[in-house]
Amino acid sequence: MAGAPPKERYIPNGLKFAFGGLAGMAATCVVQPLDLIKTRMQLSGSGRTSFAVAGEIVAREGFFSLYTGLSAGLLRQATYTTTRLGIYNLLFDAYKERNAGATPGFAMKMFLGVAAGSVGAFVGTPAEVALIRMTADGRLPKEQRRNYKNVMDALIRIVREEGVLKLWRGATPTVGRAMVVNAAQLSTYSQAREVFVGYVPDGIPLHFCASMVSGLVTTIASMPVDIIKTRIQNAAKGQSQLSVVTSLLKDEGVLSLWKGFLPYYARLGPHTVLTFIFLEQMNSAYFKYT
Repeated sequence: MAGAPPKERYIPNGLKFAFGGLAGMAATCVVQPLDLIKTRMQLSGSGRTSFAVAGEIVAREGFFSLYTGLSAGLLRQATYTTTRLGIYNLLFDAYKERNAGATPGFAMKMFLGVAAGSVGAFVGTPAEVALIRMTADGRLPKEQRRNYKNVMDALIRIVREEGVLKLWRGATPTVGRAMVVNAAQLSTYSQAREVFVGYVPDGIPLHFCASMVSGLVTTIASMPVDIIKTRIQNAAKGQSQLSVVTSLLKDEGVLSLWKGFLPYYARLGPHTVLTFIFLEQMNSAYFKYT
């Protein structure tokens, strides 16, 4: 009809999932060393700095050991991030379509983030278990190391040696962490992006500022759940989840739940920034060339 406003365009659902996964995988290629350092610090009971841990890893295992577990990290992004960002964007656009183009409020964004994160985490737990074990292996004595060749070798051996259900070891704290992370990350990114519009130039500067706010809030909120999840997934065979948490709090104190804050934020901040920048660039390219 003449004079009618143009209908808002949406990215096809399949591409929402593909763009989310590709953005997460690209970001992981950059920040994998920080993820490894973060995991080693969370598993260590000492108070060493992130620089000391990084130096020890390079000295003992070589520089390229910083990329140990990259295949598991990429599989995690291909499963977890593909699912969570795909579902979040799908639900976000569905809300706008059903509400005459109105943007969801902050509380609704948090709810959408929780829903997307919980589903994504359950799908990505097997890759998460493999990632934790592969990045932690180098800190063990040689006779105790699992020596997984790659993520597929890790998954196959876990099933063969411990049973298929062990692929979802720590699924409860993993899903819990994802609910916290996505409630904080996706909602604060969307909200900060709306707040900064008009103050920060659109494009990469806007995406960067919104992502840094999102990364900081997410780090503070999610670290305790992430440390508990890491300890459970790397625990010895037969050790209960409750005993892992009890030992952690008893032996190291409540503040140990924020151990490794710097490398965690150094990893999550840039990963958040890069993921959203890559995602926004792919979204922009789709609208520009189609």
